[in-house]
Amino acid sequence: MSGAAARTASAKTRRHRHAAGMAVLLMLLAACATREPQSAATQATAGADQLVVVTSAGWDATQARLRRFERDAGGAWRQVGGDVPVMLGRSGSAWGLGLHPPQTDGPQKREGDGRAPAGVFAIGSAFGYAAHGIGALPYAPMRASHYCVDVPDSPLYNRIVDAAEVGDAAVEGASEHMRLDLHNDGDVRYRLGFVVGHNADGVPGRGSCIFAHLLRRPDEVTAGCTAMDDAAMEALLDWLDPARAPRFVLLPEAAYRQRQAAWDLPVLSTGAKH
Repeated sequence: MSGAAARTASAKTRRHRHAAGMAVLLMLLAACATREPQSAATQATAGADQLVVVTSAGWDATQARLRRFERDAGGAWRQVGGDVPVMLGRSGSAWGLGLHPPQTDGPQKREGDGRAPAGVFAIGSAFGYAAHGIGALPYAPMRASHYCVDVPDSPLYNRIVDAAEVGDAAVEGASEHMRLDLHNDGDVRYRLGFVVGHNADGVPGRGSCIFAHLLRRPDEVTAGCTAMDDAAMEALLDWLDPARAPRFVLLPEAAYRQRQAAWDLPVLSTGAKH
């Protein structure tokens, strides 16, 4: 074979290899596209080394249990401390908007429905009445002028704002005072708490102002938050570390079992730990 012919053959070979490589790449991309729902599911807990797991008996249950988990050196989930009783919304729970893929096998969270959002959520800033918080989460001290805007058609929907900064007109109609002690006869519920990252994009009407906060009474239901006693909250805030990408998981037990493996959630013990 002449040099020119050899070069021509070599060029053809390179073209064939390139075409074959592109075909394989396209096949891989297509395969990835078909696996997107599973990938989206596992992304809900991807990178998380801490989980706050809340489980209830069913969608309408108002009582639940909270567990803390962290990854061990081998990457497996390990429970930290014992189970803690918590209270949910007056109507139970419903699928919220979080880090998990959309789900259709249960009620959907709506503004004012009295249900705690179910799913996997980021954990936002801590807040409270004191000038300084507990633990490593970013902390925002609340003043009498702070509101969480629960007005669905407001551009500030689902955001905590200071009326002294945004103006009284911007919070008109908002009912979620962040200094409940000053607006509701010494109410302690927001003395310590943190934001649960439900509906971070502020989709109108899909629910707002979802927190983990304190209880006034052991049996008191919430408007859609998760409430616990002072000792449980203080231990939780002292443990949470934003560098470990903590997630908040809330699910009825049956829904949890169905998604435990696909969402990389801890296997829960059948007996409560105290």
